Amino acid sequence: MIEFDESLVGDYLGSCRFWVPGKPSGKARPRFNPAAPGARPYTPAATAAYETLVATRYRAERVEADLRLPHVAMVDIVAYYPIPQRYTKAERAQALTGTLQPTAKPDIDNVAKIVLDALNGVAWSDDQCVVDLHVAKYYATAPGVQITIRWYRAWRRKRGGKKP
Repeated sequence: MIEFDESLVGDYLGSCRFWVPGKPSGKARPRFNPAAPGARPYTPAATAAYETLVATRYRAERVEADLRLPHVAMVDIVAYYPIPQRYTKAERAQALTGTLQPTAKPDIDNVAKIVLDALNGVAWSDDQCVVDLHVAKYYATAPGVQITIRWYRAWRRKRGGKKP
């Protein structure tokens, strides 16, 4: 596992942890309506609804971030999936202890994408400020996604590459 050196990013600005209830969702590909003139892409309704849920849960835990400040973010995303009904008692026990982990869809990268995109303009101006990202999938009796964000003041490099 790669350890991120927090001393490289600047002063600690704060953190936020929040829970998004329900089965984890992944970012779906944009769709096109070929019958429409210009065939512009649109976001599927299920993706837009989940992004709204993530942003709403974030706002319930934290006031609006000051997006004018230069900052970087470190994000931890843990997706908890429901245990399949077809699992035996032994498999259920393994799933709850973490020795058996979900390999079903949505893919872990799509879970990260939907969370990061949902927080654009809410927790940060753009998800390009996320410099450290950890994502994991586990089984749980209560499905959902736990998101932890830590903000740091971004170093502004002067000409010559020196820290201020």
